[in-house]
Amino acid sequence: MKSLSVLSVTSELFPIIKTGGLADVAGALPFALAREGVDVISLLPGYPAVLKTLSHTETVREYPHLFGGSARLLSATVKGLDLFIIDAPHLYERPGSPYLTPDGRDWPDNARRFAALGRVAADIGQGHVSGFIPDIVHAHDWQAGLAPAYLHYSDMPRPGTVVTIHNIAFQGIFPADLLYELGLPPHAFTVDGIEYYGQIGFLKSGLRLADRITTVSPTYAKEIQTPEGGMGLDGLLRSRSKDVSGILNGIDEDVWNPAKDPSLDATFTRDTLNQRDANKLALQQRLGLDENPDAMLFGVVSRLSEQKGLDLVLAALPALLADGAQLALLGAGERMLEESFRAASIVYPGQVGCFFGYDEGLAHLIQGGSDALFVPSRFEPCGLTQLCALHYGNVPIVSRVGGLADTVIDANEMAVAAGVATGFQFSPVNLTGLIDATNRAKILWSDVEVWRRVQRNGMAAEVGWDRPARQYAHLYRSCLEDV
Repeated sequence: MKSLSVLSVTSELFPIIKTGGLADVAGALPFALAREGVDVISLLPGYPAVLKTLSHTETVREYPHLFGGSARLLSATVKGLDLFIIDAPHLYERPGSPYLTPDGRDWPDNARRFAALGRVAADIGQGHVSGFIPDIVHAHDWQAGLAPAYLHYSDMPRPGTVVTIHNIAFQGIFPADLLYELGLPPHAFTVDGIEYYGQIGFLKSGLRLADRITTVSPTYAKEIQTPEGGMGLDGLLRSRSKDVSGILNGIDEDVWNPAKDPSLDATFTRDTLNQRDANKLALQQRLGLDENPDAMLFGVVSRLSEQKGLDLVLAALPALLADGAQLALLGAGERMLEESFRAASIVYPGQVGCFFGYDEGLAHLIQGGSDALFVPSRFEPCGLTQLCALHYGNVPIVSRVGGLADTVIDANEMAVAAGVATGFQFSPVNLTGLIDATNRAKILWSDVEVWRRVQRNGMAAEVGWDRPARQYAHLYRSCLEDV
């Protein structure tokens, strides 16, 4: 099978820079694709956190003028990942997250910052870096959405293009008067180009102009083609339905391996689930919970937002904790939710423990030490925490949406009897549904033998990157046939 070369264009990449699941996907997929004969180089903005990881670099292209200043394109390898880095201090050398100021607002020049990502991606795709001409430019989310546009509106031969939607709620919409500054021709500003309700739509332009569109689960691929789930882009996606596919994310099973995880007090396998008890105790100690092995311990590892359904968990706390159950929460996000969970830890001392922020080690400990994990999202493109939970014998309680519906088999009576259940689903996504699913989980948890079977089913589920990588490799090859 002919080998392929792919330029992966992303605004974050684990383990170098991460704010969410996009980084995990972009960081794990290159290794999985290598086993399918696909060589990947990732293009990443040169944030300070990224530049700190670089030891040996080569300058492969100079930019005297890149949206307001000079820049260099660097080549490097970090932790086995082959990289191109845009070293543009005027765009990326600043405090805060990749997208937000230290006080939580969008950087006012985000249009230029991420247009630069797309512009450089197109240059690489057109062969302007010596020794590398990719077969495919794969753009992730709105931040890379202009890459297909720059390629489309060029007179040069171009590679195949793929856009992946990780969350359609974030679209990158900017004023129309930036068109000239972004270096796009006037005829690009049409409904069949980059125009989106009188503005410039970064994600919209990618969805209109890329050869293929993917998203991160089959169910989400259907949901985004409906008015309810498409966030204004459903009509466009329906018109391109033959080019839209849903490929489930995976998790890096080297990073997420309960048999070898250094963040756990006790490692374990499907055959040694009793060793999880030591992790439960360690988690209770870490978050100030009562050291009670007989209390059912629920976990949350999430951005704190209404989209993630964390307001439902908050509202369910009286019912959830009534019989002595506990909640271990790791997350950050909306201030009101943070303050409400902080207050709950005071109202329910020893039963609610919270850590606000992100701690990779604690995330692993919650997966390895809690009994069940809440993922009650109102919409969820794929979700990674429930995949980690399955792999760690942490039984997920999920809403029946997007990738959650695709990855968790509900422990209804028939599924339990057939020995295939891996967790609990609920729908509609409301308080009653969450409480009902939680009560079903508590009943099943009281039957140790059945609960162990559900845990082992989850740990046997295929949650790695092998199957998704095969699907991406097939997609790339089919894309090239049409270019």
